[in-house]
Amino acid sequence: MYRRVSIRLRKQFVSVLILCAGLVSSISVAQAADPGAGKTLFQQNCASCHNVHKKLTGPALAGVEDRWADKALLHKWIRNSASVIASGDKYAVDLFNAYNKLPMTAFPALTDADIDNMLAYIKQEETKAATPKADAGAAAGAAAGKDSGNNSLLFGIITLILAIVAVILMQINSNLNKLASEKEGHATQEPVPFYKNKVYIALCILVLFIVGGYYTIQGAINLGRQDGYMPEQPIFYSHKVHAGINQINCLYCHSSAEKSKHAMIPSENVCMNCHKAVTEYTGPDLYTAEGKKVNGTAEIQKLFDHVGWDKDAGRYTKPGQPIEWKKIHSLPDHVYFNHSQHVSAGKVQCQTCHGDIQDMDEVKQFADLSMGWCVNCHRTTKVQFAENNYYSIFEKLHNDVKEGKVDSVTVEMLGGTECQKCHY
Repeated sequence: MYRRVSIRLRKQFVSVLILCAGLVSSISVAQAADPGAGKTLFQQNCASCHNVHKKLTGPALAGVEDRWADKALLHKWIRNSASVIASGDKYAVDLFNAYNKLPMTAFPALTDADIDNMLAYIKQEETKAATPKADAGAAAGAAAGKDSGNNSLLFGIITLILAIVAVILMQINSNLNKLASEKEGHATQEPVPFYKNKVYIALCILVLFIVGGYYTIQGAINLGRQDGYMPEQPIFYSHKVHAGINQINCLYCHSSAEKSKHAMIPSENVCMNCHKAVTEYTGPDLYTAEGKKVNGTAEIQKLFDHVGWDKDAGRYTKPGQPIEWKKIHSLPDHVYFNHSQHVSAGKVQCQTCHGDIQDMDEVKQFADLSMGWCVNCHRTTKVQFAENNYYSIFEKLHNDVKEGKVDSVTVEMLGGTECQKCHY
């Protein structure tokens, strides 16, 4: 009888493990779409023409999945809209006509996973818009500690629980085997306590070695990276107010971004071009990332104190002092990066590398600026190849485009992933 019980429990033990494995697999599938990765791809490929909530060159993308009857057709549209239009699909043709028959850029390099990640990001942004906004200060404080969407902690907890269940079931199985053997008159040795069992000890050491090695490698890889870095600046300067609400072009302040390697921090006289007239802040309430309210007029006065401007007298009354801004985006000395090549030749939008800068009160580093991040961008980004004098020397690629051999040109095709492109 005990032998039958033991066999039955073994079968139940195997069933529990299979069930747990299925649970982990189902969670993995459910969490397959990564909004974080989708945001990066969206900024690289879509942000210049699309916004989630408002119409730009193309339609607002909120609810885009609901507007297409077939998700596979939506994937095909994103990769090559011309082929969907040629197929005669009514919605695709109506959409093409509604936007002045302007063809959407083709993205043949995007995989199904890439597109699903972007759709997950769009859906995440829809959810944010549908959720009632809390107090602005509290929201700013919450945003600072917001989880990046990584589910590593969840999977770690599930793995730990499954390991504990497995150990408990193994102990139960061992005890039942002992009882069955005693019942049948077989001599059995006293089971070794789990904390003295060499197999368990070896497994624990192996697990600790793997986990420790993983986190050591991850820590080493992330040395020097500072995505999310948001230092407190000597003057609270809101890009949301300047670039967002007042629509000041980025190149007005960072005028050398399209002409030289560095984007340049604007000098104080650039600020004074406007603030000789704008001496008080009358816009929406400002808050730090910690939720502390900021007096905008007092921050403008800090600028006047630095440049020696007397707003009442309307003239400079004392020598100016430079504002000691804190640098946020830094690349290693062995990395070459040229703003003008990206802004002027590549037509890259500022938001691609700096995030939604027009929505930031305090600027933070949006991307980790790692080599993998840059290489991935070079592999997927389509350049404005036609009628661009910078690329006039690539005669073979121009001929391939004219002959229809390729429908677009990526940075990688121009040598953008070769080592010497950034390291020399």
